[in-house]
Amino acid sequence: MNLLLNKNSLIKYFLIYNLAFIISHSASSQVTNRILFIFDDSYSMYAPWNSNIKIEVAKKVMGEFLDSLKNLPNLELALRCYGHTTFFKPDRNCKDSKLEVPFADATINSLKIKQRIQKLEPLGTTPIAYSLGECVNDFTPKANCRNIVILITDGIEECNGNPCQVSIELQKKGIFLRPFVIGVGLDVKFADVFACMGKFYDVSNEANFKDVLKLVLTEAITQTTVQVDLLDILKKPTETDVDMTFYEAGTTKIKYNYLHTINHRGNPDTLVLDPDIKYDLVVHTIPPQEKKSISIVKGKHNIIKVDAPQGYLKLELDGTINKYNPTTLIRKGGELITLNVQDFGKVEKYIVGKYDLEVLTFPRINLKDVEIKQSTTNTIKIPTSGNVLFSKQGTGYGSIYLDDGKTVIWVCNLNATLQNEIIYLQPGKYKVVFRYEFAKETVKTIERNFEVKSGIAQTVRLL
Repeated sequence: MNLLLNKNSLIKYFLIYNLAFIISHSASSQVTNRILFIFDDSYSMYAPWNSNIKIEVAKKVMGEFLDSLKNLPNLELALRCYGHTTFFKPDRNCKDSKLEVPFADATINSLKIKQRIQKLEPLGTTPIAYSLGECVNDFTPKANCRNIVILITDGIEECNGNPCQVSIELQKKGIFLRPFVIGVGLDVKFADVFACMGKFYDVSNEANFKDVLKLVLTEAITQTTVQVDLLDILKKPTETDVDMTFYEAGTTKIKYNYLHTINHRGNPDTLVLDPDIKYDLVVHTIPPQEKKSISIVKGKHNIIKVDAPQGYLKLELDGTINKYNPTTLIRKGGELITLNVQDFGKVEKYIVGKYDLEVLTFPRINLKDVEIKQSTTNTIKIPTSGNVLFSKQGTGYGSIYLDDGKTVIWVCNLNATLQNEIIYLQPGKYKVVFRYEFAKETVKTIERNFEVKSGIAQTVRLL
């Protein structure tokens, strides 16, 4: 039950900020929120986590957390524990789950639950599916209420049950809303295991715990939710897997950072934002897409639509591959600002449109109006460079030029401090002009013509 674990600074922040926030949104509603905590007290809670073992840190933080709930209006609390009555050896007790504190007003039960948790000692196994099923009896009949489950666990189902199936069936019957599942120190691969059961939050360290608490309680009590639809060229919300930053409107103050996700049902995933402020949203596509002064309607599911149609640009070398992979400056068509630096051999996603590419080869290659289309890949190929070793008997000054027999075009300078150097050049005909540092007469200039072929190494001797 690795969940409620954090430092004193976190606790103070949560008690002061979140308490005020939740009270302001709960008082206006006459619907009773009933929160059942399902608390993992299995043997694995003896494992070390941060500053102590999981159970001791959990007891401390859970106790102070419950103190912050005791004055909230229209709130009832209950506690179910599992893995706390039977030692897991030699046999697992897969019915080791018990409603320890039945529902009552938070003013009474916050203390009762706190006292009961302090007496717990981890003993047994993890019967999550069975515990969820027993919730049918925990939520006694009551009019005008919302039944909420917050499952706090440090492990997955150990009794061959199917928590996802149980959860879905009870949601269909209206026993409770979609549960919140908070896991601490769990492997990221278990996210999918819990996501089908409810809204999963991963607490991998103490630093992000305060955000998890705030999100869970805000969504549980106010039900003010948000989804961001990243629209493709057909105005459908199919774009995803891109970072989003929410700023307080008109400022540079960052409120939230999220990586956009399409959930298991094929919809943009649900977020919880503070509805009391306006936001400026930056979607970090290339180039970024922005939306200003977004208002969140309290108590409703809000949809923010952002045009973000994207396609792919793939840069490839055509020919024998060597150790040299050039890089490319990407600019919006006709503009000078560099949007991205993309290496050959890589694929990047861009907003649909036309782009100018400057490939940083010797010599440079400029490609204009390269088009990116929705959900398709535009592959750009250039020849593999050849590598030329310039062999010298000493240091000196020189330059390399393209030479087509009519004009010469400067490509790059040689390094005046090196006796030998390798330069990668695109296929073509070249001229190198060089003079040794110790040669003080212009007529001692050395000139060599050479031809570079793709992927071929050669030596040019400046003797």
